[in-house]
Amino acid sequence: MWQRSVCVGLLALALGYLCLLDPELPHSALQHLSASLLGGLRRARSLESRMVAAWQAAIVRPARGWARVAVGVNACVDVVLSGVKLLEALGLEPGDGKNHVVLNSGQDLREAFAHFMGKGAAAERFFSDAESFHHIARTASEYPGAQLYVGGNAALIGQKLATNPDLKILLCGPVGPKLHELLDDNVVVPPESMQERDEFHLILEYQAGEEWGQVRAPNANRFIFSHDLSNGALNMLEVFVSSLDEFQPDLVVLSGLHMMEGQSKEMRQRRLMEAVASISDIPTDIPIHLELASMTDQDFMSNIMHQQVFPLVNSIGLNEQELLFLTHSASGPHASTASWSGVPDVGVVSDILFWILKEHGKTAERASDLTRIHFHTLAYHILVTVDGYWGNQVAAVAAGARVAGTQACATETIDTSKVFLKAPLEFVTSQIEAPSKISLNPDEPVVHWHREGISFHFTPVLVCRDPVRTVGLGDAISAEGLLYSEAFPQ
Repeated sequence: MWQRSVCVGLLALALGYLCLLDPELPHSALQHLSASLLGGLRRARSLESRMVAAWQAAIVRPARGWARVAVGVNACVDVVLSGVKLLEALGLEPGDGKNHVVLNSGQDLREAFAHFMGKGAAAERFFSDAESFHHIARTASEYPGAQLYVGGNAALIGQKLATNPDLKILLCGPVGPKLHELLDDNVVVPPESMQERDEFHLILEYQAGEEWGQVRAPNANRFIFSHDLSNGALNMLEVFVSSLDEFQPDLVVLSGLHMMEGQSKEMRQRRLMEAVASISDIPTDIPIHLELASMTDQDFMSNIMHQQVFPLVNSIGLNEQELLFLTHSASGPHASTASWSGVPDVGVVSDILFWILKEHGKTAERASDLTRIHFHTLAYHILVTVDGYWGNQVAAVAAGARVAGTQACATETIDTSKVFLKAPLEFVTSQIEAPSKISLNPDEPVVHWHREGISFHFTPVLVCRDPVRTVGLGDAISAEGLLYSEAFPQ
C-alpha cells in the first residue's frame, strides 16, 4: 500500500513541476494528467475506505422521518460470555454436535452448541428444565468476564433507536429491575410492563477459528438459550397494543413470536390467534415492522407466513438462517437447499425474497400490507420493496451495513484496519430467471435492480476481523435501516 501512495505522490509532484516549467502546456494534456492523478489517488485508497466514503455520502435522513416509535414485546437481560469457557466451567466435555429443537439437559446444551459452533451459525433454543437452567444461569452470571446487557429483540431495537435524541421510544415487554436500570433514559416503559424478576438469556459467544475438541468455528457467532416463560407466552402483547392509543406512534416494531416455540402446540396456536387479533387492532395507517428470529417448527412458521401475521405487517427483518427456514416451511424457491455453504448466494437469496413479496406481499388482488423486507447476512444486506411504498432505501441499506461494521468492532466509526470485504465482487441477481450480472464498484457500493415491480438494493458489509460482540447485531441493523427509511402515505 505504501508503495502505491509513493507513486501517486511522485505523480502529483511531476504534474506540479510540468506546470512550473511550461505554464502554456496544452489544456488537454493537463486534463489527461489530472485524470491519471485522480485515478491513482482512488486506487491508492483501499476498497474498504472507498466504500465507507461512498456510504457516508449516501446516508441522508428521509424527508419524512419518525418521531415516536413503539417497540414490543420481548425483553430480557442478556448474560454474555464465552461459550467454550462456560461449558468447561459446567464440566461438559467436548464431543459430537447434534441439533436439538428444545434443550432438556446439559448434555443437550453441549451437543447443540457444538453443532452450531461447527457451522458458525447463530441459533436460539428454549431450555425446558427450570432448575438446571437456573444453575447454569447462576454459573454464567458469576463467571469472571461475563457481561450483562439489555436483551431481547424488541428491547435491543428500542435501545438502538433511543440513541437518537429526536426519537421518543415506548418499550413494552417483561421489564425487571436490572433491565430497567440498563435501558436508555429515552425509553418509556409503561408501569403495566414492569415485573419483579428479570428474564435472563444466556449468550454463548465464539470467535472465528476458535476450537473446542474437534469443533472449529468457521466464523464468529453466538448460541442463545433461556428458560423464559414471560416472553414465551407473549405476556405483554395486549399491554403493548393497548398503550398505543396514548403513545400515538408513527411506527410499530414487533418481535418475540419465535419465543412461543417453547409452548405446547395447542397453547402456541391459541396464543398466536390472540396475537393476530391484537395486531389487527393497530390502526392501519401506522406501519408495522416484524423482526424474525431463529425458529425450528416449520408448521408454526408456515402459520405466521400464510394466513396469520405476514399479511398484517408492512415490513420484516430476517437473516440467512431465517430466510432458508422460511422457504423450507412454505416450499418456496430453493427449498431443496439444506444449508448455506459459505457466503449465501446472492441470486438464491434474491429469488426467495422476490417470492415472499410476490406470493405474500401487497398486490392489487391480495389483502396484505407486506411491502418491505430487510435481509442481512454477515457479508451483505439486501433491502427489497414493492414499488411506491418506501423511500430513501439507498440510505437505509447503507446505514444498516455501516452499523454492522461499527457495532461488531465496538468503534464509533468504521475503522478500515479492523474490517474486511467478504462479499462477492461479482454476482448474478437470480438463479431461476434470466439474471443480470453485476460487478461491484466500491465507489458506488449500493447496487439497485428491478424485478416485476419490486426493487432490490444491495450493499456489501465490511466484516469485523475480531468482533467484540455479535449479539444484537441483526437488531441494530434493522433498527438503523428503519431509522433511515421513509414510508409513503397511502
